[in-house]
Amino acid sequence: MNDNQMNRMKELVELLNSASKAYYAQDTEIMSNYEYDRLYDELVGLEEITGVTIANSPTGNVGYEAVDELPKDRHEQPMLSLSKTKSREELRDWLNGKEALLSWKLDGLTVVLHYAEGKLVKAVTRGNGEVGEVVTNNAKVFRNVPLTIPYHGEMVVRGEAVISYSEFERINSRIEDAEAKYKNPRNLCSGSVRQLNNEVTASRNVNFYVYSLVKADGVDFDNSRRKQFEFLAKQGFDVVEHRLVNPDTIMDAIAYFEEKIQTYDIPSDGLVMLYDDIAYGRSLGRTAKFPRDSIAFKWADELRETVLTEMEWSASRTGLINPVAIFEPVELEGTTVSRASVHNISIVRGLKLGIGDHITVYKANMIIPQIAENLTQSDSLEIPKTCPVCGQPTEIRRVNDVQSLYCNNPDCDAKKIKSFTLFVSRDAMNVEGLSESTLEKFLARGFLHEFADIFRLNRYEQEIVQMEGFGEKSYRNLAQSIETARNTTLPRVIYGLGIENIGVANAKMLCRHFGFSLEALRDATMEELSDIDGIGEVIAAGIYDFFRNRERMDQLNHLLEEVNIARETVDESAQTLAGMSFVVTGSLEHYENRNALKDEIESRGGKVTGSVTGKTTCLINNDLTSQSSKNKKAKELGIRIISEEMFLDEYL
Repeated sequence: MNDNQMNRMKELVELLNSASKAYYAQDTEIMSNYEYDRLYDELVGLEEITGVTIANSPTGNVGYEAVDELPKDRHEQPMLSLSKTKSREELRDWLNGKEALLSWKLDGLTVVLHYAEGKLVKAVTRGNGEVGEVVTNNAKVFRNVPLTIPYHGEMVVRGEAVISYSEFERINSRIEDAEAKYKNPRNLCSGSVRQLNNEVTASRNVNFYVYSLVKADGVDFDNSRRKQFEFLAKQGFDVVEHRLVNPDTIMDAIAYFEEKIQTYDIPSDGLVMLYDDIAYGRSLGRTAKFPRDSIAFKWADELRETVLTEMEWSASRTGLINPVAIFEPVELEGTTVSRASVHNISIVRGLKLGIGDHITVYKANMIIPQIAENLTQSDSLEIPKTCPVCGQPTEIRRVNDVQSLYCNNPDCDAKKIKSFTLFVSRDAMNVEGLSESTLEKFLARGFLHEFADIFRLNRYEQEIVQMEGFGEKSYRNLAQSIETARNTTLPRVIYGLGIENIGVANAKMLCRHFGFSLEALRDATMEELSDIDGIGEVIAAGIYDFFRNRERMDQLNHLLEEVNIARETVDESAQTLAGMSFVVTGSLEHYENRNALKDEIESRGGKVTGSVTGKTTCLINNDLTSQSSKNKKAKELGIRIISEEMFLDEYL
């Protein structure tokens, strides 16, 4: 082994681990799947040549680390990754003359379901393969998961939670802010399944497809995986579509799936093959990372070479400027494509792009156009020094190891359009009839300069009625919606102002903390803001700076002249938990979810934090004997661990 090989291996480990963390834990991308697979295969080759595997190499690790917000649970059996191939002949040879089940490799989030006495009792994500996140309440609102089953023994199944392409499009179509739209169904599904509020999960129409039976004591499956699938179907599960294949039929089966994926509504990134003979599969054992009874088949991406002709830079409300590659049109998977999102500056630089470069493009999962490789690698693309919308200076910022381009001009027209779009959105002022395109027209005509102008549009009634797409009826509907929106709440206003890092939840929390007093919030010091649980120094600085900007405050005062904010009061006599701090973890029985219990505690003056510290009054966890990190931390610090029932008896 030479120094160059070792250095390259270290570089690959760092690159691949960064990409995995971004993809699995942060739901973002810093490189394409194609690029990840290429680098991964290069690392495998180097490890085989040198005989060295570096600590923390992705070839020896699986999955992401479970995040702190959800309780953890250790899997009874470790969940391994699958070895993979893109060769149909290699897949046929792998059969070794045996029969196997060939099924979709669905692209969502793996979840393990536990049943006891015929009832769903626990659901856990894959996590890092050994420890996952408990999402039981969320799994109970998947569209097709059976809550009760005929089999009353202890049963464990594995499957994939997925969101269909049509559902993905439906959800994105309701989000007017282009920056806020979800990037792909897998990211949307991951965020939906790992919610703290299962109302959100329920609204996303998540489906669950079983692909493996881990445990079902006392049932004879005649040594057949196919019969396990038949058993699971009788229990009420949707089993992943599969076909029984042998060396003579496997090519036809692959062709069937290859044709179907062109119109398949469920995201899939390949196929999985599993020996039907259970005993034979188990006799093969496993490697440190892969089981030997199954293998993944990934579609050989249809690549087309083309020429990069332009990089389009698209500005958003927050100032983020997204690069979009424009290239000479090519036919891919039956359609003509000429553009592909490049996501961020990190990917632009990783691909070493330049105008005129020869690139190869493909469709990720046969759907989403992506750049696979830059054959020229001129690395000559100029990153805009000025915003394409307003012409003011830009800067490159690094967030979570990802470099992105931003416009610094607070008065950029792109920001204005997106800011107005947020202001009239459903969770803010909820003004129906003001789409982004309509707002853009109003801004262009000079009807809108600040948020208060929304409520002064009656000044331009005659002009609006004459606009294309409008008329008397449309204007009356809009005017009525605006009048309705005048009566609002402080959290809606705070969210609608577009303060950096302040979403719906943070807006509500801030208002509660300051007793629903805008004056108290506006006058808060940096120290007061930073001391609020859940508000760190960065977010506090954003809030503080916002309310110290004279122009913004003038505009806020103008807005306050136009709206009526319902004054919510805090009943001091009911503040029985004032000064107390609680941590809530695990599943609940008396409250619908943890947010409901959090609201109860906060309405009584208490605080709910995400981690156990010396200031914690007690940890609420119905599993008192759990070995979770929060329970262990509480025991180390001498913090009481109480059940939900104990909390109700002692504190309410």
